[in-house]
Amino acid sequence: MRRLLSLFAATVTVAGLAACDAVTLNELKPGISTGHEVRDKLGKPGIEWRNDDGSVTWEYTRQPEGTECFMVTVGPDNVLKSIENVLTPQNFARVQPGWTKDQVRRLLGKPRSVQVFALKKEEVWDWRLPPEVSAEVFFNIHFGENGQVSTTSRTVQPQR
Repeated sequence: MRRLLSLFAATVTVAGLAACDAVTLNELKPGISTGHEVRDKLGKPGIEWRNDDGSVTWEYTRQPEGTECFMVTVGPDNVLKSIENVLTPQNFARVQPGWTKDQVRRLLGKPRSVQVFALKKEEVWDWRLPPEVSAEVFFNIHFGENGQVSTTSRTVQPQR
């Protein structure tokens, strides 16, 4: 019973955080909200990239348990330009053999996990995707020993 109660509490907490995120994100308006408002509502980003046009892009990932990663771009005038969930089939399809880890991180954000397979001389990054019926789904990027993408894959794990 105690285990069931703990599981229920964890589920409610995750659902509450997701709902809180949705409300917070809906309060931020491109073209109106400022970079200060973004940081007040979302906190410090996981990483920051400077763009050629003077804007800055901040990463707000919901990995390892969530299924979203938001890239928030603020213009040089400190006005919010865009908020984009980057974990999409379109972005996964953009990843090509030869890409560097930096290119992948810039496109998809911080991975859920990184696993090193010494015998295969391979490192695999993965991102959690929205679940399918009775299964957890992950998008994987495989890096060769040169640190570049060698291939991508998808893992479906039946839920227990």
